Parts: sequence; structure tokens; C-alpha cells
Amino acid sequence: MDMCNTVKHGCEYQCVNTPGSYYCICPEGQLLQEDSKTCGTCKSANIDLVLLIDGSKSVRPQNFELVKKFVNQVVDSLDVSAHGTRIGLVQYSSRVRTEFPLNMYHTAEDIKAAVMKVDYMEKGTMTGVALKHMLENSFSEAEGARPASRNIPRVGLVFTDGRSQDDISEYAKKAKEAGITMYAVGVGKAVEDELREIASEPVEKHFYYTTDFSAINTIAENLKLNVCP
Repeated sequence: MDMCNTVKHGCEYQCVNTPGSYYCICPEGQLLQEDSKTCGTCKSANIDLVLLIDGSKSVRPQNFELVKKFVNQVVDSLDVSAHGTRIGLVQYSSRVRTEFPLNMYHTAEDIKAAVMKVDYMEKGTMTGVALKHMLENSFSEAEGARPASRNIPRVGLVFTDGRSQDDISEYAKKAKEAGITMYAVGVGKAVEDELREIASEPVEKHFYYTTDFSAINTIAENLKLNVCP
């Protein structure tokens, strides 16, 4: 039976018949959205994204404001909603603090306002502890990560400006083994080997470095292309 021609299928792009039913497909480069009918670019992909930002003393207050703007540029490039992309923010220095979990805000406006209110910690750079916190807490269902059974991509983005004062290898490895796609963004005195160790494969697509804080907005621009499942 030709369902595509006999029912109001609502497929935005193309309907495909199956025995007794049908499904919708999208043109190459676009993704079928949650309603299983409309097509969208990667912007509206559903992901659970946790950003780990370095609040150590070396970042300095004026640069920390640039980091917050960087975070908000990333937020702007995504389709934030309860069913779409969820965003959580963690700041770390000598300790780790969840600024807001994945299930706290459901609009880009609310997230951006919350980001601008984040207070700068100062102190050390415990990137390993931050990765452990991300894996054990930020991506837990208690903090708003959607169940693994739903196969919603989990993405972690680490932003740092210096060498970690603790070991990162164990939790960088565990995060990737847990299926989290890891991005590493480094500025200034960040150590390339560490960033590469955090980043998912292919490393070149998941690792960014710039010497200067004022250049991080170009990284935010480039990131948009890649935060797609």
C-alpha cells in the first residue's frame, strides 16, 4: 500500500513507504528532528552539553569575562530547549563548582544571563578533579542528563589556560570510554599535550588552541560546525 500518497504524512522533505507504514527522510546534511517529520541543520541537534571552565588565578578577571562571552557564543549556536539541547556549566580552580546543572535552564536567554552572573573563583587548576566531577555528577540523570537509552549525544567542553596541577589521564580516558565526546579549548599557557589527551578522536577536530584570550571568539565560531552528533 502506498501510504505516502494516501495519508497526510507531514514529511517536510520526503516520505518513504514501508510495508503498512512509512517514515520521513531529510536531504543530506540535515537531521530529522524529534517530531520525526521536520528537517533541521545541526543547530537544532539534541545534545547534553557540559562546559568546564577554568577559573584559576592565571586567567585574570578581565579574561574571565571573555571566557563567559565565549560560552555564550557557543550557547547562541545551539538550539536550547528542554527537548533540544541542554547546557550545564561547571567552574573549576582548586575545587569544582557546578554553576548550573543540565536541567536548570531551558532557554538560551536564561542560560546566557546565568553565565554572566558567574563569579570568578581564582586559585589553582585542578583539571583532573573537574573531569571526574563532570563524569560522576554533571552527566548524571539527577543533574538533568537524559537517560543513556535515549542515545542523546553527551558532549563535554573543557576550557583552560594552564597546565593542570593534578593528573588528567584517568578521567580524560574514562569520560571518552563513557561515550562523552570531549572538546578541549586552550588559551595562553595551556599545554597542548594535555589538551590532546582530553580531546576525542579525531583530535584535530576536537582540540583548539590560541595564544590570546581575545582570539577565543574565532574558536567559538569554528566550534559551531562540530557540535553535531
